[in-house]
This record gives sequence, structure tokens and C-alpha cells, in this order.
Amino acid sequence: MIKRIAALVKKEFLIIWRDPKSRMLIVLPPLMQLFIFAYAMTMEIKNIDVAVLDRCNSYESRELISRFQNSKWFRKFTFVNNEKEVKENIETQKAQIALEINSDFSSNIKRGKSADVQVITDGRQTNTAAIAGSYAANIISEYSGEFEKGKKSRIDMRIRSWYNPNLEYLYYTLASLVVLLAMVITLLLTSMSIARERELGTFDQLIVSPCTPFEILLGKTIAPMGVAMCLSAFMALIAVFYFKMPFRGSILLYFISTIAALLSITGVGLFISAISKTQQQAILGAFTFQTPASLLSGFISPIEDMPKVFQYITLIDPLRYYMIIGKGIFFKGMEFWDVAANTIPLIIIALITLGGAMWLFKRQLD
Repeated sequence: MIKRIAALVKKEFLIIWRDPKSRMLIVLPPLMQLFIFAYAMTMEIKNIDVAVLDRCNSYESRELISRFQNSKWFRKFTFVNNEKEVKENIETQKAQIALEINSDFSSNIKRGKSADVQVITDGRQTNTAAIAGSYAANIISEYSGEFEKGKKSRIDMRIRSWYNPNLEYLYYTLASLVVLLAMVITLLLTSMSIARERELGTFDQLIVSPCTPFEILLGKTIAPMGVAMCLSAFMALIAVFYFKMPFRGSILLYFISTIAALLSITGVGLFISAISKTQQQAILGAFTFQTPASLLSGFISPIEDMPKVFQYITLIDPLRYYMIIGKGIFFKGMEFWDVAANTIPLIIIALITLGGAMWLFKRQLD
């Protein structure tokens, strides 16, 4: 069995290396893109969740918090008791920003001194962090201007962006592109594998060969996975060493999660290939999947800003989980349990998609 699978893998590598570019026919994808773009792609930042650490608990601090609560930009407020809870809310993305008010906030205002307020933003989402920080600055500035002692008393606000302190948009783009391009490469290679056999007339030779359906699919999985893994590693190295993007996480966790993500996408590609009769149909099917998957992954706009129905749809999008893992490992050194929480859904999606491709392939052979 190992020899048969090795022969199939070698054959797939040779085909992938020698296969010319296929032309793409576009019929359904533009309609789907129009629908998805209209609802999912928005650059307006709203429904921002806030973690509040109010050490003062005074009339002045509660009044400031109420200004945020009455703003149309902020949605859910979680009141925490210490710095650890603030960190947990930002790390797990339960809050996009955090508001910290010192215990001497009220007394400093009454004495005409500077009152400190710290706003913490999540620098992993550069656009969200910048805009949310701007919203907070405007609210605090307006509140500060209403004091009777405005000439002497003021609020000194300090904004800090965690995980991406300088809000380098290039870092955010690179981390996302490594994930997106790995998905595109894997999807295109696997979606054309079986369809190519049909188009070239070699599918019947596979059927009469001593290889079982499982061995055939395994051979068609290993080659694209190997190519995609090598390219993913190469792109990550370019991002780290050429663009100087920080890599704070575990290399082992990154590659394990990448394997799980690519397996889930491979299952989708093989399923598309099994129902396609030509390579053009396979490419069209891959494009039909990858565009909504990219839009719903949270790359362009936060998932929290999408309509509820689209938020539920993202739960079956493997790119959503892979995007969280990629940015989390690059930017903040995501730990094992956080990586596992997003890798398990990828494994489940992989089992379902690969199982569906196997069932469909066997059905066609019968």
C-alpha cells in the first residue's frame, strides 16, 4: 500500500509541476460576491465591545462611562475587577478596547489636576484599533471640556495598542495574506486533481488500478498538502526575515494548526473536484468557495459587525479559525489551549469534508 500511495504522490507532484494554467469561467461568483460584499464587507467600525476597569467608582467616573454607553459606536460593556481580567477580555477578543480609570480620578478633577484614563486597544485589528481609539478620545475630550475648572483641570488620556504597538498595518496584512494564500494554493491544487484525470482521460486507469479509493484520495491529498506547506513556510519566513514582522508564538503550534487548516481546505477542494467534470468547472468551484470564505473570515471587516446570519455562517468557515490562529501566534504568542480551541473546529471540518469527498468518490466508482 505504501508503494502504491508513494507512486500516486509522485505522479501528483509531476502533474502539479507540469500542469499549465487553466482559464477561468465566471458566472456564479460575481453574483455571490455582490451579495456578500453588500452585507459582510464594511469599513465602518461599530458594535465595539468594551471592558471597563473603574477603580474610582465615583460620580465623575460613572458619568464618563455613561458617555460611552450612550454612544452609538459601543455595544457591550463588561465591568472587570483587575488587570488580569482586562487582559483576558482583550486576548479572547471579548472586547475590542478596554477603559481603565484610576482610583484618584475624581479627586484629581476636583483639585484641578490631571486625571488619568487609559484606553487599551487590540492592535491585531489595526483599523479597528485606530478608529475605536479615536472614538474614545473624542468622548473623553468632550467630557473634559465640560468641567467648570476646565482651564486647570483636564483628563490625561493614554492610548496603548497591545500586540501591535505601532499599529503597523503591513504586519496585519502580511499575517492575513500568509493564511489567505495558503488557502488559495491548497484549494486550487486539490480542486483540479480528480477533474484533471477526467479531462485527460486517465480517470478510468485509476479505477482499474490496484489502488483503493482511500489510497487514491490519500495520494491526491499528500502532494497538494506538501506543496502548500512548503509555500506557507516560505511565505512566513519572508514575512519574518524580510519584512521584519515579529513572530512571538510557537513554531510547532503554528505548523500543527496549519496542517489542520490545510486538511480542512483540502477536503473542500477534493469535494469540488469530485463533482467537477473539467478543470474549468473545478477552478470555478474553487473561486466560488474562496471569495465568500475570505470575506467571512474577518480579514476585511470584523465578524462582530456582520449581520447575525452571516456570523453563524462563519462558524463553518475554516478560514475564520485559521485567521485567528495565524494572527494570534504571530502577534501575541497564542498559547496551547487557545490554539487548540481554534484547531479542533478545523479538525472537525476536515473530517466532514474529507469524509464527504470519500463518499462521493466511492459513489462515482460504483
